[in-house]
Amino acid sequence: MERVLVGFDPGRDKCGLAVVQTQPAWQVLHREVVPAGEALPRLGALWQQFGAERLILGNQTTARQWKAQLESLLLPQQIVVVDERHSSEEARRRYWEVYQPRGWQRLLPKGLRVPDKAYDDLVALILVERYWRGQAAAKPT
Repeated sequence: MERVLVGFDPGRDKCGLAVVQTQPAWQVLHREVVPAGEALPRLGALWQQFGAERLILGNQTTARQWKAQLESLLLPQQIVVVDERHSSEEARRRYWEVYQPRGWQRLLPKGLRVPDKAYDDLVALILVERYWRGQAAAKPT
């Protein structure tokens, strides 16, 4: 089983990256949002820095084009495409767990709060979690 996974939420303008260690214990090692033009070099640097084994790619916005570009950096079998549906909504909810609302934002219902920064990195993390849950479910008991 893989020890280090990189989640990649591709986009036209910006991309989310998340690096997760799965063994010996689940740990988020790195998260960031980068401009789309910087995504491939940054991904390559993180891949080397953390000794990643698999890239988890969301399947929605521009995924096909990104996959073709990623195959210039990685072996095709190192890239796994996962269902990205509703991951942005899930990441928006998680945003408020990671970044506790302050000031008047605390008074608003969760559904009315607007994040003050991009959270594509949280989407990338959710993609890794979805992949990992799928792997765990596929293991024979």
